Amino acid sequence: MKTIRLSDVDNVVTAAVPLQVGDDSAAELISRGHKMATCDIAKGEPVLKYSTVIGYASKDIAAGCHVHTHNLEFRAVDVAYEYGTNLRPVAPAETTDTFMGYRRATGRVGTRNYIAVLTSVNCSATAARQIAAHFTPERLAAYPNVDGVVAFVHGTGCAIGGDGTGFEVLQRTLWGYARNPNCGGVLLAGLGCEMMQIDWLVEAYGLTPGPLFQTMNIQDVGGLRRTVEMGIDKINAMLPVVNDVKREPCPAGELMVALQCGGSDAWSGITANPAVGYACDLLVAQGGTGVLAETPEVYGAEHQLTARATNRETGDKLIDLIHWWEDYTARNRGSMDNNPSPGNKKGGLTTILEKSLGAVAKGGTTPLMGVYKYAEPVTAKGFTFMDSPGYDPASVTGQIASGCNLVCFTTGRGSAFGAKPSPSMKVATNSEMFNRLSEDMDVNAGRILSEGASVEEVGREIYQMWLRMASGEQSKSEQQGLGDYEFVPWQIGAVM
Repeated sequence: MKTIRLSDVDNVVTAAVPLQVGDDSAAELISRGHKMATCDIAKGEPVLKYSTVIGYASKDIAAGCHVHTHNLEFRAVDVAYEYGTNLRPVAPAETTDTFMGYRRATGRVGTRNYIAVLTSVNCSATAARQIAAHFTPERLAAYPNVDGVVAFVHGTGCAIGGDGTGFEVLQRTLWGYARNPNCGGVLLAGLGCEMMQIDWLVEAYGLTPGPLFQTMNIQDVGGLRRTVEMGIDKINAMLPVVNDVKREPCPAGELMVALQCGGSDAWSGITANPAVGYACDLLVAQGGTGVLAETPEVYGAEHQLTARATNRETGDKLIDLIHWWEDYTARNRGSMDNNPSPGNKKGGLTTILEKSLGAVAKGGTTPLMGVYKYAEPVTAKGFTFMDSPGYDPASVTGQIASGCNLVCFTTGRGSAFGAKPSPSMKVATNSEMFNRLSEDMDVNAGRILSEGASVEEVGREIYQMWLRMASGEQSKSEQQGLGDYEFVPWQIGAVM
């Protein structure tokens, strides 16, 4: 098999191997993963892949020619949205799958047991890092049930201007990390005079200070050194309490998985993303939750999600987000087609429409149960969507703040991404990259092409790893210590 046709109505196919002139009627050299026209396409005519428009010919394209950025242009597509016309509820699983998790007083279940040092503002970042750095593996050896002490620092928290959206986003993000079930204890450190006042956050979100939730700021404590010393003392007092929590059997329905992709290629929508979608369907059948994000990366495919929305209100929430992003990019003199990235294009993706059609496959086939703001708590069970940028660290930060206790990350070009406090696994879209980056990849969905494995087979492999990872098995990114620098709250609005 030298080319792959995804739909009978498509007028392009994807090269499964590098095509030489004459291979499967190729009229020129075409790289692996790139598109070839199967018929003459006149200038201005739509180019179809996944049975959907991915762009328009910017010049006449002859059959057998390479179709890419030199002859395929992006245009915004007007779509007549349908709501609830593609509802395929999954039957509840006949047996209940379990994992070994940490039950919290809130009723939620953690897959890890970290102590988080959060900062309200960049001005307390050094203090937070110095506090966390004190707790070396040697000092934590006496607390085997504690996964670590992690500083979550960021570059904002003050001088936040605009309509208040940026302030609210940061508040939700900090609150979400403080309440994520993978955090057994939290220390929130500030400077004291910043816009993001700790007292306001505590009052706005009903956080209750206590043995496992402590606050302080540098100006009140008396300087950096004293703040670090006090922070160390506070965490030393937390450690025995956090360590007392033991793993116990919990139903798979307590899992909330962040569905993410980065460094995508032409195979993302053919192998890894559909396999993750199948795993998501298995999780939903257990009563669990999958959270898709990256709103700019569903642009042009949002109609597929509104058709799965359980009601008009849910579908309209998604369309409102799309319109907000169109306005946001226009105000900032950008384009929704700014994505795909150069790496995506080298991997065969040409327009955001093409990329989005592959990206939504991560969400499986079950109904869309809810649409949420960035870092807003996800309360619905089943398949859901959270607004976020397409920038991976910012997007995953929002998903973890929304409650995700696992992260599943597909990649075709390769990624060294990791996340704390929620463990992140990576799924390779192609075998060549999996073998080249074997120390970073957890699952090889490229087997669907290279070995004839089914999407369902690889999807079950992914789902089973979710259960093992939730029980404590380390992903490749955890083994390499990734996750300390990927806390990146989405910053919206002017810096004043």
